[in-house]
Amino acid sequence: MNTLSHSLAASSGPTAPRARRPRRTRRTAVAALALAALTALSACTPGTVAPADERADAHEAGGDGRPGARVKLAKGEVDCAVAKCIALTFDGGPGKDTPELLDLLKREEVPATFFLLGRKHIEKYPETVTRIAEEGHEVANHTWNHPRLTEIEPEEIREELTRTQKEIERLTGSEPTLMRPPQGRTDDTVAEITEELGLAQVLWSTTAKDYSTEDSGLITERTLEQAGRDGVILLHDIYKGTVPAVPAIIRSLKKDGYTFVTVPQLMAPAKPRPGTVYRP
Repeated sequence: MNTLSHSLAASSGPTAPRARRPRRTRRTAVAALALAALTALSACTPGTVAPADERADAHEAGGDGRPGARVKLAKGEVDCAVAKCIALTFDGGPGKDTPELLDLLKREEVPATFFLLGRKHIEKYPETVTRIAEEGHEVANHTWNHPRLTEIEPEEIREELTRTQKEIERLTGSEPTLMRPPQGRTDDTVAEITEELGLAQVLWSTTAKDYSTEDSGLITERTLEQAGRDGVILLHDIYKGTVPAVPAIIRSLKKDGYTFVTVPQLMAPAKPRPGTVYRP
């Protein structure tokens, strides 16, 4: 099977309210669900690359294979072979709450990666797109109309990505090097086109299913239960409960010793390779 199914963030509509169970039981259930989904995803689609493996290969090539061995990083970059890193990513924006989120990230000195959507988002909030870039966050591509790329023609895929690339470049001065396929759905055709356009594909390891609930506490809980070293957190800054959940997520993960990085920083000193599908 070439197509990546949507994993935990599948757009299957709102979930039914859950009965309250002991916290330990809920944690076990969510962890089991995450593992089952990721196992199924791995079984369907070979050929994905973990950011940590990309980083390890760069260390091997640049030194003697040990973390930090004779490998030069850019000024200010974190070596996630040494630090306990995690990447915070947001899909589908910018939205009306994104400026509030940016204020929070600035206060907490947390970089993030924003996979931006064109229609009704980039075109509606151009100043926010500019601000995201100016404040040092990674600006990435999430298509123009959010179609399932595996269900449209190659020229439509190219148009979805190219239109978003050009608009982001117009607003920020730079084209993105990363994209996230809507619903995580990708295949060989998508890989060929993203390679042509200079875009690496980025999936995730943690999702709160924040599209299905406005309960900020639940979003926080789901995120923390799945979070792990070298992980990529998927959230959406366009849903009501998400931005209010971010402060507790940041505080808890910092307390646990995590360093927040962008997706490219997660794999530094390696560089994202166009067309490659990255999944922790």
